[in-house]
Amino acid sequence: MGKEFDIIVFGATGFTGSLISEYLLKHYGNDCRIALAGRSEDKLKALAQGFEGDVPLIIGDAADLDAMRSIAGRCRLVVACTGPFILYGSNMVQACAELGTDYVDVTGEVYWSGLMLNQHEQAAKDSGARIISFCGFDSVPSDLGVYLLQKKAVEKYGQPFERVKMRVLDLRGAGALGGSIATMKATMARAASEQDIPAFMADPYGLCPDRLDIEQPNGRKPRFDEELNSWAAPFLMQDINTKIVHRTNWQLGYPYGTSFRYDEMCSTGPGEEGKANIERSIKTSSGFEIEEGAADAAPGEGPARELQDAGYYSIAFYGIENEQVKAEVNVADDCDPGCASTSKLVGESAMCLLQDDVTVVGGFWTPVAAMAEPLYARLQAEQTLQFTERFNDASVA
Repeated sequence: MGKEFDIIVFGATGFTGSLISEYLLKHYGNDCRIALAGRSEDKLKALAQGFEGDVPLIIGDAADLDAMRSIAGRCRLVVACTGPFILYGSNMVQACAELGTDYVDVTGEVYWSGLMLNQHEQAAKDSGARIISFCGFDSVPSDLGVYLLQKKAVEKYGQPFERVKMRVLDLRGAGALGGSIATMKATMARAASEQDIPAFMADPYGLCPDRLDIEQPNGRKPRFDEELNSWAAPFLMQDINTKIVHRTNWQLGYPYGTSFRYDEMCSTGPGEEGKANIERSIKTSSGFEIEEGAADAAPGEGPARELQDAGYYSIAFYGIENEQVKAEVNVADDCDPGCASTSKLVGESAMCLLQDDVTVVGGFWTPVAAMAEPLYARLQAEQTLQFTERFNDASVA
């Protein structure tokens, strides 16, 4: 409790970083000591002018490990927004792991997260730092959706579902973020020199130290879901989210079972129309609307606020037994996933770790493995996401 700040948002002047800073200051600035940090003093001052009151600013370059140690040492928790993390995120993770500072971030870079896990997990365990990545749309809705479905399954049926399908029912993104495009480019460049990256991305157990001998469904190829009476198209984020869900199952001691099978796809509807909609889903990048020319978007650039507010998503998690749907949990938000929803989710994840009854010790955790119940309660109380559930023995179709 002797730290100067409760939270430091590092990378605050980036597009997503500015949204997270705005969210935290607007909702928690009166009772939480929040500072904004980044490399450019001019950009930080310009950002701070848009907020009420005197917002503390801290200058630090992500390439400077000592600067990252200085920032991490001044607060209880760091919110990291410095993508591409594979280029700019590693020193802050190391600093937090060494100093015992809690950490959440906005990344969906699973390969980089695996590198950090291998390099710094022991330091985090020794220092007590709780390191939690994937706190935005990647991958809180997926992580929580599966957890809630399986928890209710055990309560109602006495056991979890061996087969769970996540299907995006509807999604409208606001458009491309320059930071996301930069991350894709950085990952592709790294993959050109490190041959293990494609295999890692295709492996749903990539973040699990102990592998289960269970063949997982292939969500990369379109198919017809008999249980749902709908065609399904590949989902842009499935290579990320499936790894988080399987790591959660491992970290919590296999509450989903050791025969758990899971995939993520986009439902496109029944019949010939649904089959034709597969092409549209692929063309719109699963609804994220990453348009032609998006590769030219620069870091710090992103869609206008009205486009963010016009976005939405609705995601269903189906518990399958005997080739029928026995249960469904739906997770939804009324703003776009990549910007507005992510800023809320990262902000509330940070506040949950800071203020709520989160009892995990130091180490690298998924959002659900670290704080499932308090995070779910907080997201409901703050109306951050909408959760609905349906449990019966009738088929959805």
